[in-house]
Amino acid sequence: QVQLVESGGGSVQAGGSLRLSCAASVYSVSNGCMGWFRQAPGKEREWVATSYLGGGSTYYADSVKGRFTLSQDNRKNTMYLQITSLKPDDNDIYYCAARLRPAEKCSGSLQNYQEFIYWGQGTQITVSS
Repeated sequence: QVQLVESGGGSVQAGGSLRLSCAASVYSVSNGCMGWFRQAPGKEREWVATSYLGGGSTYYADSVKGRFTLSQDNRKNTMYLQITSLKPDDNDIYYCAARLRPAEKCSGSLQNYQEFIYWGQGTQITVSS
């Protein structure tokens, strides 16, 4: 069974940076696609970014372009979300998600959370002003 384990959240002052990690327990992150979403209490899950693994396309929500950057380490089966210039509006729980099995084809920017199959447990980012 595929498991995604997130880490890297925490408390930071506005203007600071964090790097979130999402490690996949099985399969390779050199294929398939992985995405990040965020959610505040009482609000819908918001798409942040998607990356086609193996050197494919990367998509970012307009609200995070220029501040959020995806990367991956295939040897560690891990994807990263680097966040800079953090703002109080970034206060959310961040989730990584994936489609990794060969039969789980990826298509488009996958902005709908229902398009992803596997989910991490979430990691909280708290930004103080």
